[in-house]
Amino acid sequence: MRCPPAFALLAAALCAALCLPAVAGAKDDAHHFGVIGHSFDGKSDKRFRQALDDTSDKTNAFVVLTGIKHASEACGDRVYEARRDLVARVKRPVIVLPAGSDWTACRNSAGRTNAVERLNRLRELFHGEPASLGVKKLPLTRLSMSPRFRAYAENAHWTVGKVLYASVNLPANNNHYLAAAGRNSEYEDRQVATRFWLNRLFTLARGDKLDAIVLFSEGDLKPLTDPVAPSLLRRGSPLFDGFAATRKQVLALARKFDGKVLLVDSAALGKGKQPEIEWRGNLGHLSVDDQAVEVEVKPGSKALFVVKDAAD
Repeated sequence: MRCPPAFALLAAALCAALCLPAVAGAKDDAHHFGVIGHSFDGKSDKRFRQALDDTSDKTNAFVVLTGIKHASEACGDRVYEARRDLVARVKRPVIVLPAGSDWTACRNSAGRTNAVERLNRLRELFHGEPASLGVKKLPLTRLSMSPRFRAYAENAHWTVGKVLYASVNLPANNNHYLAAAGRNSEYEDRQVATRFWLNRLFTLARGDKLDAIVLFSEGDLKPLTDPVAPSLLRRGSPLFDGFAATRKQVLALARKFDGKVLLVDSAALGKGKQPEIEWRGNLGHLSVDDQAVEVEVKPGSKALFVVKDAAD
């Protein structure tokens, strides 16, 4: 379906972080999931409400939401809490992924950047529990369960059947890389956490002999494009690719994984194009733009993942 635009004790915690939560009582590995691309227009969330309603069908095991507000909207708690209340009423489990427009451009009353404080507030509201939002809960394992990365609760993983799903905080605005003098602390610290997270996910999937890994992010890693020339990757340059290191890691990990790897993001599509999965070997890529998209998972089939048509 496509719809128009419209969150001994140390040992126990580490043990829990290495476990793969699954949907209890699932009788069949075949399932569907929904993805809602960032669809706020800064004036009304009517389309967003409609997208949530449309992806709340009982056939969906869960819904992933990329972003909760438009960049032009206020960064205050009032907006955040209103959107959390809206998401909490959805019938299906909802996993929220922070978008760059939710936090990276936020500023305080003095005009200084307030990005990290706002991201931490989003973590408290949307990623504070070991379960999804929505009326029906889905157990999640969060990166924050690892003592070294307690701050990164937005990164979570869960399983349905033989597929490992995970969220990765990679904001669309060049991964929040800032071409400025001095240490780019938020970007660099999150890069360390992301590297650790991806290594863990693939280790878990290989150990459990899973069929596939699906990674959700707002930003597009451009995994199927040719590498950018090294001269354009100088740190500190406005042309520096904030996704390059993560893309290289994902490609290397995918080559060593026997199953399929699907990357899902909310990058814009060209005029007239509809969301579809493009494959190169075992690596697939799906951009949903600002649409609500439903994906069918068909174990045992050659495709495994099929983007459903609105008429289906």
